Amino acid sequence: MKIIILLFALVLGFGATCKKTADDIEVTAAKYKQQKEQKELRSYPNLLPEVVITAAKA
Repeated sequence: MKIIILLFALVLGFGATCKKTADDIEVTAAKYKQQKEQKELRSYPNLLPEVVITAAKA
């Protein structure tokens, strides 16, 4: 009986480790994707319109 409980605990521990690793890989992939997008956007010029504010004579 003790062996069955030990094997069950090992399987649960292995499953938890695999789940944690998969979550960590997902987070790392998201960060990498965000960094890659930021690098691509740096090569584009500033696409915002230029606004010139002038004071009217009163």
